[in-house]
Amino acid sequence: MRIGVDIMGGDYAPEKTIKGAILAGNELPKDTKLIFFGKQKKIELILSKQETTNINFEIVNCDEIISMGEHAIKAFKKKPNSSIAKGFEYLSHDKIDGFASAGNTGAMFIGGYYSVKAIGGVLRPCICSVLPKVNGGVTVLLDVGANADCKADVLYQFGIIGSLYAQHVCKIEKPNVSLLNLGEEKSKGNMLTQAAYEMMFETPDYNFIGNIESRDIFDSKTDVIVCDGFTGNIVLKQAEAIYQLVKKRNIEDEYFNKFNYEIYGGTPILGLNKTVIIGHGISNEIAIKNMIIHTKDVVDANLSEKIKKNIT
Repeated sequence: MRIGVDIMGGDYAPEKTIKGAILAGNELPKDTKLIFFGKQKKIELILSKQETTNINFEIVNCDEIISMGEHAIKAFKKKPNSSIAKGFEYLSHDKIDGFASAGNTGAMFIGGYYSVKAIGGVLRPCICSVLPKVNGGVTVLLDVGANADCKADVLYQFGIIGSLYAQHVCKIEKPNVSLLNLGEEKSKGNMLTQAAYEMMFETPDYNFIGNIESRDIFDSKTDVIVCDGFTGNIVLKQAEAIYQLVKKRNIEDEYFNKFNYEIYGGTPILGLNKTVIIGHGISNEIAIKNMIIHTKDVVDANLSEKIKKNIT
């Protein structure tokens, strides 16, 4: 397996991305090769100060960088030799099996949509994240930001995609799927959630168990929560805020520690023909390590092919 890593992506690149990649390399199987995309001289200088004996890697020199604040579409087109653009070039030509970056999120979306493209039949590729359950395990939440506005059929399809991710990546057998709403009753919600509920009800494509209220997100009732990207992003940011508040108040709690983004590393763009993982812009070496390992997990699950089979 060959996993591409954008070494220049993230607020603390390239030092933290390289250190994270080394940590990942020490945990990955020896037949997994890491392909580093970035400025070769900088990468080699940092690597010269690290222990890399057991790391299987290759460097692809990229003279350009898409910074965090750049306009995604313009930058992706104008900088074909950037670490993000070059990574997607390799991914689209099957030179790598997955690509991960903590860099410009918009550029990663553009690369995903226009280089490796959406799976035929997927209405809207989406981003998913995982939230810890009080009683152990995780709940998959999607969409968390890719599609602020959705139609009912898009939410319905998120149920299929999220269920497959929960089953094959999170290893949840026969996952339950819920629709995030302001009440549990079928009649609750706006026109979108009411229409989506009608489509999801008694569907043969996944195990839909009804609406879920936001107060129940962290219990063990459901395995997959479906919502539009606007709502999902608010939920995700609120969860991050809870963790930050707990840390600021010097509260040590085993459950709340599971809200630390570093544990999960990155989130996949689901519905693309290839594996693409987006990391947090402030990722440190631990988060980068877990982002890379998660990339391997998604590739190992052959998730894109499973989505393709179930969608078409």
